[in-house]
Amino acid sequence: MGRIGPLRRRLEQVGLGLTAILAVAMIGLLTVDALRSFPLVGGLYDQARIAGRLLDSLLGTNVFSHPFMWRSIATGILIGVVAPLVGTYLVHREMALIGETLAHTAFAGVAVGLLVSATTGWEGSLMLVALVVGILGALGVQWLAERTNTYGDVPIAIMLTGSFAVGTLIISYGRGMSGFNVEGYLFGNISVVTPSGARLMAVISVLVVGVIVATYKQLLFITFDEQAARVARLNVTWYNTLLIVMTAIVVVGAMQILGVILVAAMLVVPVAAATQVAHSFRETLSLSILFGQVSVIGGFVVSISQGLPTGGSIVVVAIACYLLAILASSRSTAPISTH
Repeated sequence: MGRIGPLRRRLEQVGLGLTAILAVAMIGLLTVDALRSFPLVGGLYDQARIAGRLLDSLLGTNVFSHPFMWRSIATGILIGVVAPLVGTYLVHREMALIGETLAHTAFAGVAVGLLVSATTGWEGSLMLVALVVGILGALGVQWLAERTNTYGDVPIAIMLTGSFAVGTLIISYGRGMSGFNVEGYLFGNISVVTPSGARLMAVISVLVVGVIVATYKQLLFITFDEQAARVARLNVTWYNTLLIVMTAIVVVGAMQILGVILVAAMLVVPVAAATQVAHSFRETLSLSILFGQVSVIGGFVVSISQGLPTGGSIVVVAIACYLLAILASSRSTAPISTH
């Protein structure tokens, strides 16, 4: 048994290192795509397209030579990092439902953006509108939770149903208008990932990882003992708000691939798998990211090879990872250390 621990840690470190390299490469790819009009970057862009065609030739696919597929795959890889990262805090705080709530809130934002676009010809970013509405919804949930005497999940349920009700009313009103198509945002679709949406996901990823690294100890403290954090004069309200706003931001980015209905799965399922085999909170963070990457990459492989929806494929692979983690675990409930 003495050799298993160090070997496992080494494998986890290698996995995290490869994930970090892959994520940085995806951000670099999106940067090249965004700046390809510049001569030097344009050359890199052309080389990337050539490499994509060669990869398609080797694999017998017709995927990697298309820039929109680069953007979709890069967005998915980044979702596989930041969604489990934020979701680990939510699951341990028994706030798994908040992801679903903010997805519905962001969906209302997309519906508003689509309605404005269909009626006025506005050509702005729908993801930006969804981001603003999602953040406002997150702040609304936090405000309700702190100023009402109801049980903790009641404000979440009110925001979930209320925002979805607003979205359905807008959809019903806009039905039949040209350019008003919400199905891709409901169920997820790689064609929904626009260049601006992919770049937004890259920015979101850098911000979320940076914030969590900077506030890791504080978020860990309020996750496991909020009352003690208050006694220690930690600004618990501020960190709670920060966590819920980060969740809203991640949900908006992930909604492009997974859709409103499935987006909460990437916040919860990889973390649930990690908690089955992890022995500490830090290890849960690491393993949830690794499970997230396996889910995204495996989901894309299934989707591309079988012609199936990407969002559903990713979630099914994530659930398969969860079931395998249960089988691999020798205990029904994994005791988690805060270290």
